[in-house]
Amino acid sequence: MVISDNKVAKIHYTLKNQGGEVMDSSEGHEPLAYLQGAGNILESLESALAGKQSGDQLKVSIEAAEGYGEYDESLVQPVPLDQFGEHQVEVGMQFHADTAIGPRIVTIIAINEEEKQVVIDANHALAGEDLFFDVEVVEVRDATQEELEHGHVHGPDGHEH
Repeated sequence: MVISDNKVAKIHYTLKNQGGEVMDSSEGHEPLAYLQGAGNILESLESALAGKQSGDQLKVSIEAAEGYGEYDESLVQPVPLDQFGEHQVEVGMQFHADTAIGPRIVTIIAINEEEKQVVIDANHALAGEDLFFDVEVVEVRDATQEELEHGHVHGPDGHEH
């Protein structure tokens, strides 16, 4: 069976940046299970995996614009410290925020106590990075009706409700 829309694929992967630094990997874990065509993984990675089958190994290079986008300086901005109420804030903390471009994970990158401001960055952590994947297809199967209805994988290797 080959990877095509509405199939569940299980893959092992290692993601590296331009410098060869490992950014993420399934090594030592269960393979990543996803529903092809449902937007569960990067569209460009899905495209590269289409037509592959169990046992196939491939290298996939994805330019930043096709991955998590170019780094956008306009997504870095100061916000008043008092917006955090009594919560203790630290550089590196992440939280969900509603932004002009929709809900995002935002990272605190600086705290200016004198001006009572926190500088936040709404860019994805891998924005501006070219991505290099080493992928092994472990398994391909038909999706269940429930997985198709929900748009993601269920069961021991996938999402549970």
